[in-house]
Amino acid sequence: MREYLLLLPLIFIFHDMEEMVGFGWFFRNNPELYKRFPKAMKNYIGFTEMGMAIGVYEELLLFGGAALLAYYFLSKILYAVWFGFFMALAGHFIIHIGHTIYIRKYIPSFITSVICLPVSVMILISGAKCMAFDPVTIAGIMISVLVMTGNFFILHAVMKRINRKINSPDKNYNIVPIPGRF
Repeated sequence: MREYLLLLPLIFIFHDMEEMVGFGWFFRNNPELYKRFPKAMKNYIGFTEMGMAIGVYEELLLFGGAALLAYYFLSKILYAVWFGFFMALAGHFIIHIGHTIYIRKYIPSFITSVICLPVSVMILISGAKCMAFDPVTIAGIMISVLVMTGNFFILHAVMKRINRKINSPDKNYNIVPIPGRF
């Protein structure tokens, strides 16, 4: 199982580089999405690459930290945390694929999601074969998935706040325009 542990941050980095490079371009070039999906897109009004980078960095610390701890300290609970984080990442890929299908348009994150999802499923299956699923392990996995899900919502709130601060009138950064300001 140890040979799979460090793949968590590597797969995350591979996937999130597509998001970091492409989301600013995507939002700038698809302003109609703000009208088509106002509820979903309200989180991306005034999107900045800096806000995205801070969110990605925070998640990388969590994924990398969990992977390194599980790698160096052989522990059933650390394996469970790693497994739960990897499950959350695989779920993230499914959501991106679903978004792309739903809006019928390429979203930066789709290509790496399609590449990483089967690889992640194979890693999770291989990891599951090495683990004993007792109540402590199952609880650790469930708590880890919930932590990553909660972290996702917290990160979006933090990124929105950072974007607002960057978008304040006294700043002049390369940002995605706020609808109505084009």
